[in-house]
Amino acid sequence: MAYKKKYAVMALVGVGVASGVAWWLQNKPGPSADASKPAVSAGAASGPAKAAAVEVAKVDTMTLVDETQAVGSLRSRQGVMMRPEVGGRVKHIFFSDGQRVRKGQVMVQFEDQLQQAQVSQAKAELSIAEANHKRNQELVTQNFISKRSLDESGAALEVSRAKLALADATLQRLKVLAPFDGVTGLKQVNVGDYLKDGADIVNVEDLDAVLLDFRLPERFQAKIRAGQKAQLTVDALPGRPFTATVQAVDPLIEANGRSVGVRGCIDNRQRQLRPGMFARVTAVFGARENAMVVPEEAIIPQGGRTFVVKVVPGEQAGTLVSERVAVKLGLRQPGKVEVLEGLAAGDTVVTAGHQRLQKDGTAVRVVDLSQPGGGRAAAVPGQASASAVAPAGAASAAPAASAPAATAAPTAPGSGAAAKPGPSAPAKTMAKNAAVSGPNPCLRDGDAAL
Repeated sequence: MAYKKKYAVMALVGVGVASGVAWWLQNKPGPSADASKPAVSAGAASGPAKAAAVEVAKVDTMTLVDETQAVGSLRSRQGVMMRPEVGGRVKHIFFSDGQRVRKGQVMVQFEDQLQQAQVSQAKAELSIAEANHKRNQELVTQNFISKRSLDESGAALEVSRAKLALADATLQRLKVLAPFDGVTGLKQVNVGDYLKDGADIVNVEDLDAVLLDFRLPERFQAKIRAGQKAQLTVDALPGRPFTATVQAVDPLIEANGRSVGVRGCIDNRQRQLRPGMFARVTAVFGARENAMVVPEEAIIPQGGRTFVVKVVPGEQAGTLVSERVAVKLGLRQPGKVEVLEGLAAGDTVVTAGHQRLQKDGTAVRVVDLSQPGGGRAAAVPGQASASAVAPAGAASAAPAASAPAATAAPTAPGSGAAAKPGPSAPAKTMAKNAAVSGPNPCLRDGDAAL
């Protein structure tokens, strides 16, 4: 028992000694710390506070396009499923699958023997009626018959003419005619088939121009107008952009989706597009030249308003201070925001480090983290140091020296890659122009005349 107490006392003493040594080492005064205190206090008393490090960007000017994205589908300008008006047996088919047909061309002929006989009967009855009426006209002048008989023969003549017109119309309805110029689809009938009225025969599509139908949110209904352009791409033809001209805007806004329907037209004389394709649409409302833009990171939303921190020269030469400015924003693009009011072209705004600038007049130090040194101080706007000018000159000299070599490379002997596109490019342009010669099918008659 005494043996255990002895070791317990020794353990407690050891813990106490270790704690004391640790406390002494932590609170041991060092000569370097004492020596640095006067220097720090002297520097704080003699120099200004350390400037806050920030990243900046210039207010740039560029052309902004007011646009929005949507999805739509293509449809033919004119498309119809050919169906007979009367029933009958197919006698002749005058088209092939995928054939181009002209307006008024006979596509299908039904059996017409019975109708031909009816037309012949109507013609015979008409000739008899005409002869009777002519004879009655001669007799009434000689007072051999009454005028009533002449009127009856005249009415009979009109009835015979009407019967002939009816028989001829019935005969003509046994022919299925193309309603407009277009391309036929896949026929669904064969010679000898008996068709009822309204049965499907073949579809005809006008592919010279295709229509683009898409919908936009109701907030754009005041911007979209007939005559504007819309850019589109289709998944079936990747990398090939197309341009559509807005023809009409639906006056009715859909109550369920709160969207407005828009229809555009695309010149398709090269037959690249087909009805039913899915399209990704970019509707272009207009463009703004020389619009002032700043990076999105420079915008500070606060209390329903937006601000930016502008970097301006300080009271002392070579110093920069911050200034918070309220701005009015316009269009947005990826990474850029248009500024309508509050800034001028060429101003410098803070893009990173806003949290260090709690009040106006705070001294700032511009750094450029894109440099290899990471966080190296950038040149003050309007000033340049000797150390910064020398590397710039050296850097500009290298591209200047390499520019002639880069320019001469395409004309060097043996560079066939640069020479091949020369003759083929005009040939492609001429072939394309020949394929789309003539008036644009999307233009209305009045627009085409202009």
